[in-house]
Amino acid sequence: MIRLRQMMLEELQRRNYSPGTIRCYLRAVADFARYFHRPPDQLRPQHIREYQAYRFRERKLDASTVTQKLAALRFFFIQTLRKPWSVAETPYPKQVRRLPLVLSQEEVARLINSARNPFDQVLLMTLYATGAGCAEVARLQVGDIDSTRRVIPIRAGKGREDRDVMLSPVLLAA
Repeated sequence: MIRLRQMMLEELQRRNYSPGTIRCYLRAVADFARYFHRPPDQLRPQHIREYQAYRFRERKLDASTVTQKLAALRFFFIQTLRKPWSVAETPYPKQVRRLPLVLSQEEVARLINSARNPFDQVLLMTLYATGAGCAEVARLQVGDIDSTRRVIPIRAGKGREDRDVMLSPVLLAA
């Protein structure tokens, strides 16, 4: 198992996967092998189907979580072991699309005003106004703010993508 784990780790790193994805994928393959008490290279598509059903039935996991585990197994079998993979035999579960909860202007104002100090207020305003994630906002520096163009550059966001987000006049004043 250690040799297989090392092979998979090297494949993931060669393809420049993020550290979080690497941890998740390695854990998923280890869980899969542990469930069957056998090395993962000895398991077949019927085992994957059984494991997928177990994740839904017994563990009551969400479709997105099962899809993530399936993606890890797919990577392991195709990229690490160089074995064929049939999507028809191991389909991805149907995703449920949920609309996001949208707060009213009054609710947003109450949320921001509930902050304990001005710094926390600006953090909440930045999160709400830019749509950036917590880690993205935590990495921001004051020098990043481009007040003339009214943008905030987000560097190495999700998927290590860079993007610019609009800077509202209210947030700029804060």
